Amino acid sequence: MRRGLTIGEFATLTHLSVRTLRRYHEAGLLEPETVDPFTGYRYYATEQIPAAQVIHRLRELDVPLVEVKAILATNDPDRRSALIAGHLRRLEEALERTRGAVAALRRLLGPEDRESPVEVRSVPGGAVAGVRGDVELARAGAWYDGAMAELDAACPVGERTGPPGGQYANELFTGGVGAVVVYRPVRDPRPSGRVEVVDLPAAEFAVAVHRGPHDDIDVTYGRLGAWVVGHALAVDGPVRETYLVGPRDTDVPADWRTEIGWPVFRLSPA
Repeated sequence: MRRGLTIGEFATLTHLSVRTLRRYHEAGLLEPETVDPFTGYRYYATEQIPAAQVIHRLRELDVPLVEVKAILATNDPDRRSALIAGHLRRLEEALERTRGAVAALRRLLGPEDRESPVEVRSVPGGAVAGVRGDVELARAGAWYDGAMAELDAACPVGERTGPPGGQYANELFTGGVGAVVVYRPVRDPRPSGRVEVVDLPAAEFAVAVHRGPHDDIDVTYGRLGAWVVGHALAVDGPVRETYLVGPRDTDVPADWRTEIGWPVFRLSPA
């Protein structure tokens, strides 16, 4: 009487190699229906084919074996969907990081662009509506989104007098945690929830405009920094960004414009 599918037959039907099936057996992920106690031969049931195909697809998405095991072990469809969705989110985040790295490398390895000349500018101080926080660099994007949402709610469009901005302490970049202020210039800044009145000091900045999404904004920072070293003395103070055009203005990332202001002392009069 036939015991079932041999490991070779099962490998052919599922597109999982014999070596992989042995590894999954040892890990307790996909055990054969029977194992001959004398020969050690493994035999699989046809009913195990769908499970093997699920494993094959999950591994194609680089789902770790421990998560594959958890997905197969649960009979709760919501729990199963949550496990898969969590891994897909991580894949999407990794894809975004890859796209950012590719964009930056293309700029770095291609001919240097000349479309963002540096300008030295004196910026007057003034009171703005802002949200402060000590922020981890890895969480800065999420923190910014939350702070901007509060500012948008507290500052009606008719009260706004300019584009939003952010002030970032050097420690955010050098140590991974630093003071951040996200702000909106408005006619009459008033406190509301986390929103407070922030006095931005007057300062002199070397300014460059970064065009497009922030995937490769570090390249613009680097070129601005190189210009500062060659033309001015950098001040040990926070960098300012002004979001001339951003995701709140357009859904087309190529149209975004971010002004980067690097605090400087001018070496010679303009």
